This record gives sequence, structure tokens and C-alpha cells, in this order.
Amino acid sequence: MRILYFSPRDCWPLTTGARLRDYHLAQQLAKNNELTFVALVEPGMPAPAPPPESAGFRQVLIERGTSYTPMNLLRGLTGPLPVTLLNYTSAKAAATLAALLRENRFDSVQIEGIHLAEYVSTIRQNSPRSLIVADWHNIESELMDRYADGCTGLPRKLYARRTAQLIAQAENRLLAQCDIHTVVSEREKIKLAARNPNARIEVVPNGVDTDSYGSIVRDPQSARNVIFVGSMDYHANIDGVLWLAREIWPVIAAARPEWKLQIVGRSPVAAVRALASDRIEVTGTVDDVRPYYAQAIALAVPLRVGGGTRLKILEAMASGVPVVSTSLGAEGIEIQDGVHMFLKNNSTDFASAICNIRPGEPALERMVKDSQEIVNKRYSWNSIGAAINRLHSR
Repeated sequence: MRILYFSPRDCWPLTTGARLRDYHLAQQLAKNNELTFVALVEPGMPAPAPPPESAGFRQVLIERGTSYTPMNLLRGLTGPLPVTLLNYTSAKAAATLAALLRENRFDSVQIEGIHLAEYVSTIRQNSPRSLIVADWHNIESELMDRYADGCTGLPRKLYARRTAQLIAQAENRLLAQCDIHTVVSEREKIKLAARNPNARIEVVPNGVDTDSYGSIVRDPQSARNVIFVGSMDYHANIDGVLWLAREIWPVIAAARPEWKLQIVGRSPVAAVRALASDRIEVTGTVDDVRPYYAQAIALAVPLRVGGGTRLKILEAMASGVPVVSTSLGAEGIEIQDGVHMFLKNNSTDFASAICNIRPGEPALERMVKDSQEIVNKRYSWNSIGAAINRLHSR
């Protein structure tokens, strides 16, 4: 088969959860098919690094318009398209995509997220025989609603609420337009099916390179770092890490003076950089996150907004690192509290759970083993790749 994989971002290097999903799904599809990865890039930005040759697919870059221009922000308020879509929609990009579709006979086209919804008509017109698969990394309207709940300024809150409404309308149109939809969790499948019972929806969860993370050599007895991992320019991660550093970490630091908090992730905003101290390290972009898992006493996931499934939780579980998360932080992952990780939703319980982690205790060792087993069984990219390949083949 010939597959076009259409994403609103380039897929390399693997510095975000979205890139991880894009890259690994594309790599899995490329094992049995001829795959072209098409990425939208903002004009004027440095050319992104190409994926390694071992990926098995070629990447084609298409320029889109500039994000968050005053005109887009105004149009995003009046509708019918939210700024979330306007940032990625341009006539020039559509024309380039149309030419690519006409020059190649693709059997299927996979589009990544609601951001590309306005290109569905271009695909239909220029490649009418192609199956269109819509891959939902999140339900974006749900994320925007949660973001609006946490906004403090009234203008920002109202704009976010309006954006969530417009995104939901665009999502409903996308549900009716595409041949099949893939979501990362059963919870999201149920929510979307309620909005369109006729839509065909399959669960294709996020995954992890179990061979790579499972081979990390750890000495839990010498571990001294509590880590938070994630892109530090994403609002959900910023909110979570500020809560962690200001309300949870002081309790842990007092009880465990030998421990250190590491905030690991690219592009930390000013509020996150300001957290740095002798007991809190803000790393910025790192080439490889595995050494941080190797030295971690625990992964903290104190998320209070957001959606999807957390790839960093899967990485930690595969690495043998205990996880303490809020219920929302672990949303979408098929785990049991106290069996595979600790779920705590207030600062006192969250801090207590981390303080009570003692490597070598039989109960903790069982938890680590059980979490590794469930990741190997359900969340390896190889098993997920087999499912996505079957879906396209059918």
C-alpha cells in the first residue's frame, strides 16, 4: 500500500509527545507500506532535522501560514473556524498538498488531529479513492474547556470558552467526513461515539519503545531524584509543575533533604525557569531522557488539565520507575491505583505518596514489575503498529 501520513508538525527530533506518536506510528506503517510523511512548517523557521534513515519513510515539508496573527485571533473569535484550525490552514499549503496527491496514488491518508480538518476536502477532491483515517491525539475541545476552567482573566476565559465551542463544531464535522477515526483511549472512543454514533472509531493507544526503556540499568537504592518530564511550554505541564514545585515539593524536601527535583523538558517558560534552585533543577531540552529515568526515585505527574494518554508515564513504567500521578494525569491508561502506580489528587496525599517510596520494599517491587508487564503487553509500539497496519489494510 501507499500511505500519506499528514501531520501539523515535523516528527524529528522526538522532543514532544505528539512527535513521539507521529514518528512511531509512521515508522510502524512504513514497515509494510510505502509511506510519505507530510509535515506543515511555519514560514521563516529553521529547517527541521529529517528523521533517521532507519525510520523507513521520507518526510516532505509544506509551509503553512504564521500562527496567532492578529487577523487569525480576530477570525477565531467570530468563527466559524477557531484559531486552532486557522493557524494551520492556508491556500498555499492546500495547493501544495493537492499537487502531491495528484502526482501519487495513495491508498490511504492519515491526518493527525483536528488542526488539519480543513484539508479533508482537498484530499477528497484530489485523491477521491483514498481512505481517510483521522488520528485524534486528544479531544481538543475538551482540553480547551479544561483550560478555560483554569483561566484567571475574564477576557482570556471567554476567548478560550468560545474557542472550545468552535473546536467542538469542527470536531463534529470531522467525525462525519472521515472513513475511520483512531483515538488513544476507550474513554475518548465513548465520548466521540456519543457525539456521532455512525462514526467508525478504533482505539490505537500511545506506546513506548519497550526495548529501549526496558534496558535502562537502574540502581533504585542510590536514586535521589524526583522527576517531572514534559514540554515546558505547554500550559497543562506549566500548571502541573508550578503546583508541584510550590505546594508539593516543599513537603517532600523537608522530609527527604537528600532528594532533588528535576524538571526535564524543552522550552521552559520564564515561570518555570524561575523555579531553579539548589534543590530544583530545570534542565531545558535534553538529548536523551533515559539517563534521568535511570536516576529517578519516582516520576511525578501532577497534571490538573489536559487529555490523551501520557507517553512519559509509559516510559517511566517501562523503565521500572514508580509513578505518582493525579487521576487526570493517568487518564486513558488502563491501570489500577496501588497496583501499577499511585493516584493522588491533592497536594498532601501526593507528597506523602512520594515520600513513602522506599526501593526494595516487596510491595513496591511488585508494583514496578506489574507496571512493566502491562506496558509490554498493551503499550509496545510493535503491538500497536500491528493494529494500525491491520486497520489500513482493511
